[in-house]
Amino acid sequence: MRYRSLGSSGLSVSEIGFGAWGIGGTTPGSTSYGETEDAASLEALERAFELGVNFFDTADVYGYGHSERLIGTFIRGRRDRVIIASKVGMTRYDQPADFSERHLEASLDASLARLGTDRLDLLQLHSPPPSLLEKWPAAIKVLGGFLDDGRVRALGISLASPRDLWAFDELDAISVIQVNLNMLDRRAVTDGVLARAAERRLGVIARTPLCSGFLSGAVNRQTRFGPGDHRNRWSPQQVGRWIDGADDAFGCMMPGTEGTRAQIALRYCLSYPEVSTVIPGMLGAADVQENVRASDFGPLPAEDRSRIEMLENLLVERPPERLAP
Repeated sequence: MRYRSLGSSGLSVSEIGFGAWGIGGTTPGSTSYGETEDAASLEALERAFELGVNFFDTADVYGYGHSERLIGTFIRGRRDRVIIASKVGMTRYDQPADFSERHLEASLDASLARLGTDRLDLLQLHSPPPSLLEKWPAAIKVLGGFLDDGRVRALGISLASPRDLWAFDELDAISVIQVNLNMLDRRAVTDGVLARAAERRLGVIARTPLCSGFLSGAVNRQTRFGPGDHRNRWSPQQVGRWIDGADDAFGCMMPGTEGTRAQIALRYCLSYPEVSTVIPGMLGAADVQENVRASDFGPLPAEDRSRIEMLENLLVERPPERLAP
């Protein structure tokens, strides 16, 4: 496993991190990829740690706390050897966000309790609207207080859309951003977000690197998503575009490019030096084993990356409901 600096935060993180949305499972009103088994989730967390993963990204709404509780179980006895990131601001996926002082305080304390720790290494605002500072002007001051009292080591923003960075570009307290980035959704590149992050020495967490599984090799036109899987809410047309787009992306690789589809997709994200860590969702030890291996191969060669960047950007700006991790 290779490690990179998380911007100016002072944290050193594994290139492959652990995206913990999926292990939250299916709680009424909170779906990810369907039902999960806690034993398999804990085994995945353990295997990731064994293979050098030290960065674990969760949120209070992932399984409405279940993801955090699992990570809390996993980190017992090894808290100082892992970097834990969580998020605040969402209430429910189908309800308005709340970045008020009262909610941020209560959410942080609840997350710390579920995780069984006295501090978060990184606290992120979860998909705040560009109007954040107008509607909740005290939000950043509250976050600064978390830094001062030691409950949080670094602050970040998990951006709903990469271009939202420009609404928060002058916030000096923020040292990390989280953005969508994958072979089919390159807004972080085309909108200049990665370039700006480098200028400001912001750490960059790349989420959805496998495009919700469409770049993993595990989804095809015969795949049927269960009722607890957020992907069943996308239109058949969009699903088809992603499947075809994935075939186009992998079809343009140079002969001899190493790795499985998932590994190549992760290597693509790691080919940007601005990216600090990539956080695929991993539901079992086999997923961990495959994804971590991408770090051993190293970043995707420049020629492969150039070929991908000539393809159409197949993003959808917003899902049919508020389902983004």
